[in-house]
Amino acid sequence: MKQLMLILIFLITLPIVAQQSITLEKCYQLVTENYPLAKQSQLFEAQNKLDAEVLLTSKLPQLNFDAQATYQSDVIEFPLAMSGIEPLNKDQYRATLSVNQLIYNGGLTDASLNLKSAQLKTKQKQVEVNLYQLKQRTNQLYFSVLLAQESELLLTAKKEQLEAKLKEVQSGIKYGVVLPSSDKVLEAELLKISQQSQELESNKITLIETLSSLISQPITIETKFENPLVETQLKSELKRPELELFQFKKDEIDSSESLIAKQNSPKLLGFATGGYGNPGLNMLDNSFQTFYTVGVKLNWNVFDWNSNKKQRQSLAINKDIVDNETEIFELNTNIELNQQQKEISKIESYINSDLEIISLRKEVLKSADSQLKNGVITSSAYITELTNLYEDENTLVKHKIQLQLAKANYNIIKGQ
Repeated sequence: MKQLMLILIFLITLPIVAQQSITLEKCYQLVTENYPLAKQSQLFEAQNKLDAEVLLTSKLPQLNFDAQATYQSDVIEFPLAMSGIEPLNKDQYRATLSVNQLIYNGGLTDASLNLKSAQLKTKQKQVEVNLYQLKQRTNQLYFSVLLAQESELLLTAKKEQLEAKLKEVQSGIKYGVVLPSSDKVLEAELLKISQQSQELESNKITLIETLSSLISQPITIETKFENPLVETQLKSELKRPELELFQFKKDEIDSSESLIAKQNSPKLLGFATGGYGNPGLNMLDNSFQTFYTVGVKLNWNVFDWNSNKKQRQSLAINKDIVDNETEIFELNTNIELNQQQKEISKIESYINSDLEIISLRKEVLKSADSQLKNGVITSSAYITELTNLYEDENTLVKHKIQLQLAKANYNIIKGQ
């Protein structure tokens, strides 16, 4: 009974699975989320969190434990007038525990944290840029499948038309209106269509498998690829993620400049040391003693031979380099957009010509259809005209898909 229920559920859900569909926007989303490169963004974030925790430890007390035992070849000797003082031992022992607490470092730690944060944004934006570049590859695969899908529909329509014509011809042969063996020509053409259909399906499967691997989503041959209505805004501004990446690089340079500026700031530390040793702080007491010292320490690098200044000058040059990269990117992108715009205009003119050609082909085929019924022409002549119409319709479909692909690529180049 349980197996019967499972079979029923499978049969009910099978049509649903077979009728599933996918859109171009969904493919964009899936390749952005599932491509292995996307994992790097989370890895960079986890790495940055650890680096920040390491930097924050500089604000916590630093503990150091030291222990030593030494033997000296000589020690301090006192004059005869002080002969009552016991001479120092040549073997000496000491163990100390020191605590250092940073009080002030000119904001160096915070500047380091800001730099790490800026570096994280740059790395994550670079990942986004790399993923964005996969969209054109997604376009190529998606519209190739779409073209195969539309070509299959045209081939099916041609097959149905030939099958209907085959019945008419067989009837005409029966009553002596059409020449014998005319049906053999049509049957041979139907076999060719079957071969073409198999080749189309094989190519479509290869394309679907490639796209499925790219977006990490199972797609079957039965999946319907929705035909997107791609619109372009030819005068809109660039919105590419690369432009944000260039800005993040400049922000990172600003954070580096701020960090370098604070490296020479005075650093104030508090310290305390406790210990046990022989001798202790009282060198005249030749026995094991406990001792401690407390105090504050100021460290300030007053002059660094202009090293800090030169580092900031180097960063300023880096910022000019990023500005130059931005200028080059915008120039190349605008060149690509101009080329793509011309490609769109060219394909649109092709489509207008295709429509006129198909209209004329249909008139010719209509005449050939009448002539075949009356035995004026052979089946081969009719097939020639039908094939001409099919090829022109296929060219129209190809140009329409190419137009959509060109518009989709234009939008990707534009960053819309």
